Amino acid sequence: MQSLAQKTIIDRLQKQILDLEGYKSEAQQQQSKLDFAIIEKHFPNQVFPTGTIHEFVSGQPEHMACTSAFIFALLSKLHSNKGIYVWIGKQRQLFASSLIFFGIHPHQIIFINLVKQKDILWATEEALKCRSLSGVISELEGITFAQSQRLQLTVEKSKVTGFILRTQTDRIHATACAARWQITPIISENQENLPGVGFARWKVELLKVRNGSTASYTITYKHRKFATEQAAKTYPFTHQAIGS
Repeated sequence: MQSLAQKTIIDRLQKQILDLEGYKSEAQQQQSKLDFAIIEKHFPNQVFPTGTIHEFVSGQPEHMACTSAFIFALLSKLHSNKGIYVWIGKQRQLFASSLIFFGIHPHQIIFINLVKQKDILWATEEALKCRSLSGVISELEGITFAQSQRLQLTVEKSKVTGFILRTQTDRIHATACAARWQITPIISENQENLPGVGFARWKVELLKVRNGSTASYTITYKHRKFATEQAAKTYPFTHQAIGS
């Protein structure tokens, strides 16, 4: 049986590990709330982790588009339209002017266009070292556990949040990322039978969450707020690595 002193040491070490991984303590939670508790409850301390790496799986162009929108909606909540971000990739398909709809202005984004995956990975690591950035979004075909671990160690020092957009889904390896997401588009619903395209709707899946639980929701984004349309399918926390 553990003594009181041993339990105190273990509790302190667990708190230090969670802090390094981007999970704020209860006293710090209010600073990083998304005002979206139904998603945040699946993370340790019921708070969206920053200063860590999030992995998004997007195998098709339309998935990539809605994933990008979802990420920017998250960032606008986390930083109240005050952050500066770096987007690294080669697809050049992002329409910067449309970001205003999701709470981000084009001048807040620095775009870096590269072709080779090794160059994108190198630029991602260098950008994540810059403490003045609020976030780094990187398009990578794939990422190994060792590469993700290197990025995670980088953000533990800089406290910059990284978002990896994986564009190939045939082989997905285990990573050291805090969470693995998959965002897929759903046909929008018009409001009051008005013509045209309605508010954005997505299927948001948390496929893997370190020290948390997975879930699946249908989410609408309107008036710069997230709204949940249906209950989640949740699964209890397991100690398995974040992998396929």
